[in-house]
Amino acid sequence: MSIKVALAGNPNSGKTTLFNALTGSNQFVGNWPGVTVEKKEGKLKGHKDVALMDLPGIYSLSPYTLEEVVARNYLINERPDAIINIVDGTNIERNLYLSTQIMELGIPVIMAVNMLDVLEKRGDKIHINKLSEKLGCEVVEISALKGTGIRDLANKAVKLAESKKKNTVVHKFANEVEEVIDETKGLLSADIPEEQKRFFAIKLLERDEKIREIMRTVPDVSKQIDKLEKAFDDDTESIITNERYVYISSIIKDCVTKAKSDKLTASDKIDRIVTNRILALPIFAVVMCIVYYISVTTVGTWATDWTNDGVFGDGFHLFGIGTAQYEEDLDKWADENVFSTELEQIAEKAVKENVAGAEEVKDAIADKDFGAFEEAYGSYNDAFDEKGLNMDEALGDAIDEEGEFTGPDTSEYGVWVPGIPVLVGNGLEAIHCNDFLTGLIIDGIIAGVGAVLGFVPQMLVLFIFLAFLESCGYMSRVAFIMDRIFRKFGLSGKAFIPILIGTGCGVPGLMATRTIENDRDRKMSLMTTTFIPCGAKLPIIALIAAALFNGAWWVAPSAYFLGMFAIITSGIILKKTKLFAGEPAPFVMELPAYHWPTVGTVLRSMWERGWSFIKKAGTIILLSSIVVWLGSHFGNTGSGFGYSSDMELADSVLGSIGNVVKWIFAPLGFNDATATVATIMGLVAKEEVVGVFGVLDFEGMLPVAGYAFLAFNLLCAPCFAAMGAIKREMNNSKWFWIAIGYMTCFAYLTALVIYQIGGLIVGETGFGIFTIIAILVVIGFLYLLFRPSKENN
Repeated sequence: MSIKVALAGNPNSGKTTLFNALTGSNQFVGNWPGVTVEKKEGKLKGHKDVALMDLPGIYSLSPYTLEEVVARNYLINERPDAIINIVDGTNIERNLYLSTQIMELGIPVIMAVNMLDVLEKRGDKIHINKLSEKLGCEVVEISALKGTGIRDLANKAVKLAESKKKNTVVHKFANEVEEVIDETKGLLSADIPEEQKRFFAIKLLERDEKIREIMRTVPDVSKQIDKLEKAFDDDTESIITNERYVYISSIIKDCVTKAKSDKLTASDKIDRIVTNRILALPIFAVVMCIVYYISVTTVGTWATDWTNDGVFGDGFHLFGIGTAQYEEDLDKWADENVFSTELEQIAEKAVKENVAGAEEVKDAIADKDFGAFEEAYGSYNDAFDEKGLNMDEALGDAIDEEGEFTGPDTSEYGVWVPGIPVLVGNGLEAIHCNDFLTGLIIDGIIAGVGAVLGFVPQMLVLFIFLAFLESCGYMSRVAFIMDRIFRKFGLSGKAFIPILIGTGCGVPGLMATRTIENDRDRKMSLMTTTFIPCGAKLPIIALIAAALFNGAWWVAPSAYFLGMFAIITSGIILKKTKLFAGEPAPFVMELPAYHWPTVGTVLRSMWERGWSFIKKAGTIILLSSIVVWLGSHFGNTGSGFGYSSDMELADSVLGSIGNVVKWIFAPLGFNDATATVATIMGLVAKEEVVGVFGVLDFEGMLPVAGYAFLAFNLLCAPCFAAMGAIKREMNNSKWFWIAIGYMTCFAYLTALVIYQIGGLIVGETGFGIFTIIAILVVIGFLYLLFRPSKENN
């Protein structure tokens, strides 16, 4: 027979670290039935028949928040065989509030006092035996971070569950339900002191509705309950809370000895700098710039380039053997066959005529960087041809009839490992697969899905940093810092919690808005949370940074801060309307002590986020890539509707759709069919923006137009999954369409301003009607931002 053990505790008590240590990789993650709160269940190491349930981190069993409802319902309805109550030993006063509630449920409890290492460093002492005697349950000291005492804890919890011990807590609130029912009639009618009746009323009214209904079935008790409820209705909660804290204080007095020290803790010293009113925001900006610089520009880019060019490209040299010699020979070949005076003159002429990608081509030729030139040639050769500037003639024998460079063969150097497209292509050729199926598999599925999966390394690096910042306690400080800023603009710091979660995925970020009590603030958060770049938008950022800005370090951080700017300014503007006017919700948040997270915790968090992305690539993006490829190869063949492997995009079904709607995006600078189709497919899944460019050729954009394209896709309506979450959370079709309409309009106007005004400044665009409109948009935006607030009616 299987044993169920529940793990309960406050947030930041080390519960997740303990759960991971006790279960290892034997975890199952999902959602609780009917709600979106995460559900974690695992098998206890060394005990195949013991299931460990990780309950949401909560401060009490009072059914106010969704997490509290989930934890309370599980404990009361499922009745696990035992509960491991993990308590933060450095803040035991706060933690015991939940502990006393748990112990009144009549389920066997073992308490784990965590942070043993921190307590010893402070010189504090918890008298475990006294605490165990006072609470009536076994107490074990542990350090979840270092693994101290957790094996002993697990074994004792199993023995406790097997023995079916009854909780023997004896204090004012701890009578069993059966005893309460049996004694209710006598106690209510007896001539006893009012103080005893008061305690009994507190105990009675604290029970859940189900138990109270049972008690109402006892003759003559129902009226007495009504009388007591009426008498204590106005002040019941405060009385209960006060009595519980009096009881907890008595325990702390006898069981905890604190070292007398006036020294600031390490966390306090760090917070004097990190949360400083002047330095906090610059420090946060520097931290995020470093995170994105490493993730997108340096380490992440190196790994992504290797994945795109190697695993999903032609292949790679095993352990880099032969790479140096190949590059040396390639440079010599390029000097002799590629870089010529004629090619340089074409590039200079293209720059004068403002041809897309001309600067990139010219710089690559000037630097004699063949890799950069090959990439620019692939992206912008068509744009050069349209202006009558034929690079192919200047290249001569350096390219073959198919437009491929005839330089040294990489496979002849070192140990060459072919990429997935090459291996699959060779296999299909060996079985004489027809051209249609070969094109679908190689150019559709592998190219589309591979273009997205190629950015997984960057995402994993980003997720590692975010997991570290969350686990060490810094992100809690960021929420505190942002509350200070948000509140100046009429917003609550609670709105920043969904934003933090939304950096991984927008859907759980939207679900996190449930923590915001104020309905107006909650709706506003639902309308703005997805402005922050999620993991799925990172490939778009990386694509634009690499293709149009030569991998410039500032592109990724600027995209993040563009999202923050959109959230803050939207909040200011919306708060000044009648729909959202009013005081922001209060913000209270615990700041846990700084600590080094375990490697396992960081890697597990990174993998959970990354695996979710990979699964999406294997389902939604796979289907989308197939649709895009089919749509780009079926259309007008000249002799009617049909399939053609050489079909021009303009003649295809997909091209026709793109051409019909591309005029909408013309003022934003990206009015070609490919970019239009990519934007539309981004509504299915944001990763599919990159997937489209993997299936279709990337037609070069000008840098400012590319950044406008990036801005629009970051800020517009999110993917279908996130839109579904908004609809569920709004629970109102009218508000759902208001939210989607606001996001899309905000994105469009932002991209318009970036392209029209930015393009005018750098010389990409001339002054025209849309430039005037962009200037009017800026004026209108500033007016909405600084106009007086509306009174809340």
